[in-house]
Amino acid sequence: VQLQASGGGLVQAGDSLRLSCAASGSIGSVNAMGWYRQAPGKQRELVAAISSGGGINYADSVKGRFTISRDNAKNTVYLQMNNLKPEDTAVYYCAAGPWIKVVTSTPNSWGQGTQVTVSS
Repeated sequence: VQLQASGGGLVQAGDSLRLSCAASGSIGSVNAMGWYRQAPGKQRELVAAISSGGGINYADSVKGRFTISRDNAKNTVYLQMNNLKPEDTAVYYCAAGPWIKVVTSTPNSWGQGTQVTVSS
């Protein structure tokens, strides 16, 4: 499965961004898709994940501000990020694979990262 992410950018605190990640290839193996992020000097962390059946998991730090959604017909996952904070600054990566692998940092596929920078 190949993943193509887009939508990052430079915004101010309080602004919104929407990330997109389109899957192609052997998508039959994709049960879950999700987003991770990695800030400089920090470990990559799960931001949100969504299963093909609609099950969702969010990091506590983004609950109430970020929304993950999925268009199964387009094999695309979205991350709507509202009320962005400087601490959200990171490279965001999309991921795909079985649910347990996506939520435990071992997805079958990683997308290329997209930079999100939030200025104060």
